[in-house]
Amino acid sequence: MVLIICCVCILLGFFMYLKAKENHLTTHTFTFQNLPHSFSPLKILFISDIHRRVVSEELLSKVPPFIDLVIIGGDLTEAGVPFERVEENLRILTSYGPTYFVFGNNDYEVGKESLEKLLKKYQVTVLNNTSMPLSSNKGETIFLIGVEDMNEERDCLDSALKGVLTNSFNILVSHNPKIIDKFPENHNISLVLSGHEHGGQIRLFGFGLYEKGKVHVYKKLTLLISNGYGTSGIPLRLGAPAEAHYIEITSDTK
Repeated sequence: MVLIICCVCILLGFFMYLKAKENHLTTHTFTFQNLPHSFSPLKILFISDIHRRVVSEELLSKVPPFIDLVIIGGDLTEAGVPFERVEENLRILTSYGPTYFVFGNNDYEVGKESLEKLLKKYQVTVLNNTSMPLSSNKGETIFLIGVEDMNEERDCLDSALKGVLTNSFNILVSHNPKIIDKFPENHNISLVLSGHEHGGQIRLFGFGLYEKGKVHVYKKLTLLISNGYGTSGIPLRLGAPAEAHYIEITSDTK
């Protein structure tokens, strides 16, 4: 009996290890009335919580051509990950288009200045509690907003929103989805991209430490919480598939 239990545990562990290595590309199509028509469709590759993984060719083979923005939603790395691996992941991701990054809690473990230096080498724009206006060839503008991780109160939403136009289409990137609890009632953010929670990483009978990644649609905004691409602590997953995201945003023509 003990032998059978041990065999089952070994098989389950191996199964969870394989699940952690999967390469799901989850596709989303969002429509917003305030997206300028000259940006439609806006095509985004969003990936968070890479941690110790190498971005796989299997995942990349699923990414459509002509990406407008690549957004890394934090935890690109963590303590103990060779910088050569991080650099290779950046080389791959930045080849798809202009790339933007927000810090996650584990990114600080390798030294903020060291990581920013590497990001600068690959021309990645770091959104440290700031916003970036993006203009179309028709002169229309949207804003990409980023806040630092909420751990140790590094986030400053007021600074991030400074200079953002009140009537513009705005995307906010935060590693931690709980940033929405700090939004003022009169905010004008349409889409929030986040990760951090890994979908609970290991879910038993549908339950986990955090909810499974999903899209939440509220009255004034849409919130995407990713399961993340890598793992934290142990390289195992169950019930919360490893994923990156292809997002296509269109304007409402009605």
